[in-house]
Amino acid sequence: MSGAVKSNVFGSSGTVAAAAGGLSWQDVVTASTVTVESNKGYFINTTSNACTVTLPASPDVGDQVILLDYARTWDTNAITIDSNGNDFQNQADTYTVDYDTEGQGINIVFSGSTNGWIPNSDIANALTPVVPTTLNGAIAYGNSSSKVSLKNLVNSSGVIAADVTGVGTARDGVEGATYGGDKGIFAYGNNASTAMVSMSNLMNNSGVIGNDVTGVGTVRRDPAHAEYGIDKAIFVYGQGTDAQLNVKNLVSNSGVVAADASGVGTARRLAPGVRYGGDKAIVAFGVDDTLFSLSNLISNSGVVSADVTGVGTARRDASASAYGIDKAIFLFGNTASNTNITNLVSNQGVVASDVSGVGTARGGIMAVSYGTDKGLLAFGNSGSNVSLKNLINNVGTVAADVTGVGTARNSGGAAGYGL
Repeated sequence: MSGAVKSNVFGSSGTVAAAAGGLSWQDVVTASTVTVESNKGYFINTTSNACTVTLPASPDVGDQVILLDYARTWDTNAITIDSNGNDFQNQADTYTVDYDTEGQGINIVFSGSTNGWIPNSDIANALTPVVPTTLNGAIAYGNSSSKVSLKNLVNSSGVIAADVTGVGTARDGVEGATYGGDKGIFAYGNNASTAMVSMSNLMNNSGVIGNDVTGVGTVRRDPAHAEYGIDKAIFVYGQGTDAQLNVKNLVSNSGVVAADASGVGTARRLAPGVRYGGDKAIVAFGVDDTLFSLSNLISNSGVVSADVTGVGTARRDASASAYGIDKAIFLFGNTASNTNITNLVSNQGVVASDVSGVGTARGGIMAVSYGTDKGLLAFGNSGSNVSLKNLINNVGTVAADVTGVGTARNSGGAAGYGL
């Protein structure tokens, strides 16, 4: 839509009212119901719940209300408009009026008793944020026959480079994630003394990993990780000193790890996470005393949802990669033995049924995206540590094994870098 949006251009007084810049904008609405007033604008945040919007009961001709999808979540949790006794586009108040499009904005004006409220505009914002596409990846840390601190860079064609040593404290059970669009972070793990740590290491957009940074949340190993919200990351769950954890730590777009937040689903370890749908994430599978097949969706603001059950064969130590810009795949892992099953994830976060036979069965794999829309998984343990890799194309097909990709190891981390 172009041009200025007017507020009550011809109100009951017959005078020309202020332009949209003078509209009275209200605080963000997060409740499940709200009664709005004429000539005001409302940001409706439906991240956690749907919202019913009740319009004014006695509006004047020319009165205006603007509603905006604050968090781009109306496609998940829609708004319903209650026209409060008046018609809506010449339809009686008994009709249900829903708006359920991501990024939508609604500008409605009261036309009088005959046709009631009429949308002046009700279009979605076409400028949907685009996920920065990382061209390169890095695989770091892990366990060969002992904890290592080496890394292997992955170029935009999926070629894994030779080992580079000396990238922080040697450890396994570490996870990596991309943040800021073009940088990475590696965090947590078990050091050479088998002591759990809470340290992290930032990686710049040239693939250089920095020194240890301590004090980034509860000490643990084997957490899940994922990118969310275009340029941020999250670490969630993991094995703590005495038990599995359900804490999460958000990572800002400048690589700052936030304090623990609790209560985010079933506590477990060895549950992979991955981005989907452009700006959201999903964590699935894992183990506590038993293996799990559940998953948890993560919103584009880092909110972890309740458990969803029945998402493929229960297993631990699987891996995950994004592919095809907005989709994802869970790969391999261990049931009672190593498996090579995969599960595709749609751009709506729906996990598909198992597909088998896509390379050497193994767990403890490191997976990373590369080349804007593809992924790879590398290393792992198939009974012994291996140095092979498998490429994932932009439709989620996993290729045959390729051997000779650096020091054989398992349980390291991986993150994308470089635009």
